[in-house]
Amino acid sequence: MTNSELTPLLLPRAGVPPVITTESAFEEMIATLLNGVGPIAIDAERASGYKYSQRAYLIQLYRANGGLHLIDPIAIENKSLWQEFNKNFANLEWVIHASTQDLPCLLELGLNPQSLFDTELGARIAGSPRVGLGALAESLLELQLAKEHSAVDWSIRPLKPEWLTYAALDVDVLLDIREKVEKLLLEKNKLNWAKEDFAAILLNFKSKQNDQPKVDRWRKTSGMHKVRDRLTMTIIRDLWLDRDQLAQELDIAPGRILNDEAIIEIASKKPSTIEAITKVIGWRSKIQSPPYDRWLAQLSHSLATPVEQQVELRIQSNNLPPIKVWKERNPLGYARLSHARAGIATLALQLDLPIENLITPELVRKLCWELPRNKESDYEIYVAEQLKQMGARDWQISQVAPVLAQALPQTEAVVVEADSVDSNEAQAPQNQSELEIER
Repeated sequence: MTNSELTPLLLPRAGVPPVITTESAFEEMIATLLNGVGPIAIDAERASGYKYSQRAYLIQLYRANGGLHLIDPIAIENKSLWQEFNKNFANLEWVIHASTQDLPCLLELGLNPQSLFDTELGARIAGSPRVGLGALAESLLELQLAKEHSAVDWSIRPLKPEWLTYAALDVDVLLDIREKVEKLLLEKNKLNWAKEDFAAILLNFKSKQNDQPKVDRWRKTSGMHKVRDRLTMTIIRDLWLDRDQLAQELDIAPGRILNDEAIIEIASKKPSTIEAITKVIGWRSKIQSPPYDRWLAQLSHSLATPVEQQVELRIQSNNLPPIKVWKERNPLGYARLSHARAGIATLALQLDLPIENLITPELVRKLCWELPRNKESDYEIYVAEQLKQMGARDWQISQVAPVLAQALPQTEAVVVEADSVDSNEAQAPQNQSELEIER
């Protein structure tokens, strides 16, 4: 279908409501939503790329017969109101597009949905080729949504009218998309698969609510692969941590304060004067009056780090080595993996599923790296047990266990086309909705 055949959707069907900024308006919204029927559509706008925090700066809600509502969570500071909302609506089905993006900021407010329908994930499992909200509106509803405000700074006040229209449209069509996606899933006998994944998302987020932040996050600095010595890596660590501390204090996205490229170049060139470090940073900082003296002082401190206190060059990780080195390090493991990947690719094609939705590639690699100690093991039972322990869903296990069981006894590798794109697969998300979804 061409754009000329689509109906542009310029405004929500009932117009754009005023933003809720008072407690009384919030209470009225609850009463109105209670008169509605069916699930509730919810979306949240953050200031990703602008702010350090991932808090919500706007929340959009829609329920049939309960109306469309826009809430400014910055203005609504009374936590008891959010608790009241949660008490009344937590047991409804919450319809969210790409829920793993919005759930953290919703949970931060104390909103804990008990039932979820993720339209993005559901569309992936149903086999839709394009799963952004705008793409689904086009393919399923023949409507065209505006996209030009998807990356604005939602922390700005007052919010611009055109931004509010964009945000309102997100939930105005979401329940309609949900119905269409559910129909596709039913037609392909995949609805129960999707429901398992939806439940797993909620369980995963709730279990992680009290988790401590991951250590050594600085090791993921873009360009780290260029580092060849411990002192340079120590400088990168110290600059990253100092930048992170400043970003938290100012509530500005770290990359706007000092991007990764600047950190790598400072660590590599080791400028010794304010003029030199200013030249290195240049446009790589997007804040007014960057603290050049701070970075220079941190660099000087890092340069004085004794050798025994410098960080290890080798990255400590439980991750398996890249597949390109398996042939030498573990040829039998590589043989098993080559058969497993070929079988999974074929199965995914048959089921009309992206491979990463059928089974997380990292789980397949872990399974193939070494055989069970008991050589007499029933491979299919072994595969099912291992995948269950690693968090695979029951529907995934039932589909892939027979394929992987056939791969484990193999000792000669097969040529797999995916070898040529291994670097992409290696970056595959742990689950499909960790992907950033364009509207």
